[in-house]
Amino acid sequence: MNPHLSQRIAAVSDSPIPAINKLIAANPGTIAMGQGVVGYAPPPAIWDHVAAFQAEPRNHIYQDVDGIPQLREALQAKLSQENRIDCRDSNVIVTSGSNMAFLHVILAIADPGDEVIILSPHFFNHEMALRFANVVPVSLPTDADYLPDIEALSQAMTPRTRAIVTVSPNNPTGAVYPENTLQAVNALCAARGVYHISDEAYEYFTYEDHQHYSPASAGGAPGHTISLFSFSKAYGFASWRIGYMLVPRHLYGPLLRIQDTNPICPPVISQFAALGLLESGVEFVRASMQPLIDARAYCRQALQQQQAYLAMASPAGAFYFYIKLLTGGDSMQIVKALIEQYKIAVVPGAPFGDVSDCTFRVSYGAVSREYLVEGVDRLIRGLQAYAA
Repeated sequence: MNPHLSQRIAAVSDSPIPAINKLIAANPGTIAMGQGVVGYAPPPAIWDHVAAFQAEPRNHIYQDVDGIPQLREALQAKLSQENRIDCRDSNVIVTSGSNMAFLHVILAIADPGDEVIILSPHFFNHEMALRFANVVPVSLPTDADYLPDIEALSQAMTPRTRAIVTVSPNNPTGAVYPENTLQAVNALCAARGVYHISDEAYEYFTYEDHQHYSPASAGGAPGHTISLFSFSKAYGFASWRIGYMLVPRHLYGPLLRIQDTNPICPPVISQFAALGLLESGVEFVRASMQPLIDARAYCRQALQQQQAYLAMASPAGAFYFYIKLLTGGDSMQIVKALIEQYKIAVVPGAPFGDVSDCTFRVSYGAVSREYLVEGVDRLIRGLQAYAA
């Protein structure tokens, strides 16, 4: 037999994370500063809701495709109160993570050969999802501070453009898009008749005087704005696989057909637990973030002292530093060497579409202070060796 693979899947690049995790496993003692997770556990309030799930046998059968009613209601209240979004002309859909939400949205709004604009450096899973759907990812560079250029966005649009994707706070750069920038993107999408997909997975992770802004809160935005959210980051809930999206009402039916075909319904036990997350609320997140604030300050000071061979913008959000090795090189090969020779793991910039520079995403989200100091020291020593 001559096995056949679709051209579609052959065009999809591998995620770098599994390969890096294999390298880490093969090199015991490696400090992981690559994957985008936090190091704290979910709030204890989830367990009362898990117990309520277990107490009702009917909870073990399929539930509503778009999520259990009590969670959807709680999410609508959160979006109204925290994100200041008028949800009356939109629908909340609970998903098995925001990556699934993104893929479902692309399947609902785009046909093969259509285009979606993503801002580079971009989240590699977004590009992968677009290629899964035979949609063309149009990767548009950002400016020196990793912010969108509105005029460049306008010029990049074609009759086949179906959406512009923004990620703020940003993965991988940590940039927080200003309110007026996101409003300009949203207005451009409205004027050109395309969707604005706003990925807000890192909404709580902003620092100093920077504030997160939800584009769907703008007047006239609900009809063309698709907002994606996650519990994975802020609540230490990554393995429970629960996210949600707020979508224009006319997309609700198509998205339910897609979701019913794929997971049928998000994991119900995780939905019950998510009610405990919302009960704990932003106060839990703020308290849990203090070690990240300290880690960010330490990383920034240490990395800024390496300006002879490293460049970086000062990120205002997420829990990443995006650094550039000025002497250049193959970022994936350097990451491999950093793991094997220095026992420190970061993520190369190439999978984020950054192929012209030698860049790396450094995550401080899940590293204790003890390992943070040692990890940053290993990273600096390794990159100094390559810069020499």
